[in-house]
Amino acid sequence: MSEPKLELEHAYQFCQRLAKSHYENFPVASVLLPKKLRRPISVIYAFARTADNFADEGDASQQQRLEQLEEFNIALLAIKEKHYQGDNPIFIALADVILQYQLPIKLFEDLLDAFKQDVIKSRYANFDEVLDYCKRSANPVGRLLLHLVGQTSDEQLKQSDAVCTALQLINFYQDIVQDYTESDRIYIPQDELTAAGLKDSDLINPDSQKIAPLIRSLYQRTELIMAYGAELGSHLSGRMGWEVRAMTLAGITTLNKLMLQDDNALLSRPRLSKLSLLKLVLISYFKTLYLKKYKKSSFQL
Repeated sequence: MSEPKLELEHAYQFCQRLAKSHYENFPVASVLLPKKLRRPISVIYAFARTADNFADEGDASQQQRLEQLEEFNIALLAIKEKHYQGDNPIFIALADVILQYQLPIKLFEDLLDAFKQDVIKSRYANFDEVLDYCKRSANPVGRLLLHLVGQTSDEQLKQSDAVCTALQLINFYQDIVQDYTESDRIYIPQDELTAAGLKDSDLINPDSQKIAPLIRSLYQRTELIMAYGAELGSHLSGRMGWEVRAMTLAGITTLNKLMLQDDNALLSRPRLSKLSLLKLVLISYFKTLYLKKYKKSSFQL
C-alpha cells in the first residue's frame, strides 16, 4: 500500500474509533445501516462531533471556540478548492468522502454555522428563529444521508428536513430544564414565554396553568412538521429505509409520550426503554407495519 493510501486508511480508522466512542444522537453505529456506508458516516460524525465539542465542551473562551470553528471552515474551503494539504485525519478522510459521494460542502458549512451560533446565542425570539436553527443544526445530517444513498429528489429532501427538524425539536422538549440549568440555553420562543406570563427562571418550577398551553402548542406544531416527512422511510429502499423508519418512529413515540404527560409533569424527561426501541426497530423492518403504527398512534389533532 502506498503512503497516501496508508495515510487515508489511518484517517478513516481514526474517524471510526471516534464515532464508536461517541455515537449518541447519530446513526453511525446502527446495525441497520448498510455496511458500506458505515465508514463515510463515521467520517461525517467525526466532523460534526468534534466541531460540536468546540462549541460546547471544555473551558475555552468564546473567542477561542469561534477560532476553532473557523479553522474547520478554512479546511472545508480547502477541500472545496481541492487542495487540502493539512494533517487532520478528519479532513483527510472527509475530503475523500466528499469526492466519492459528491456531497455538497454547503451542508457542512451549515453545521459549522449552527455550532458558531451555539457559542454566541442562547435565546430565540420566536419560533421562526428556532426553525432556522434546526435548518442548519439538524437538517444537513438527513440530507447528507440521502446524498450517500443517491436519494435526493426535492420531495425526499423536504421530507428529510421535516423529520430532522421534528427530531431536533423533540430533543429540545425532552431537555427544557436541563438545557436551562446546565447550559443556560432556552429553545422555547421568548415571545411565547412572555405572552404566557413566564420568565426564563420560571422553567425550573413553572405554573402548570401558564406553561401547559404553551408547551402543548409546541408539541402540536412539531407533530405537524413530523407528519409532513414521516413517510420518507417507507420510500427508501434497503437498510437505509429501515434506519430512517426506526428513527422516525422513535421520534413519534417519544413525542406521544410527551403529549400524554400530565400538565404538572410536562417538563419531565420521558425516555424510551431498550425493549421499546427494539420493538420499534422490528416494526420498522416491515413497511406495512410501520405505516399502520405511524397512522394509528400519531397526528390525531
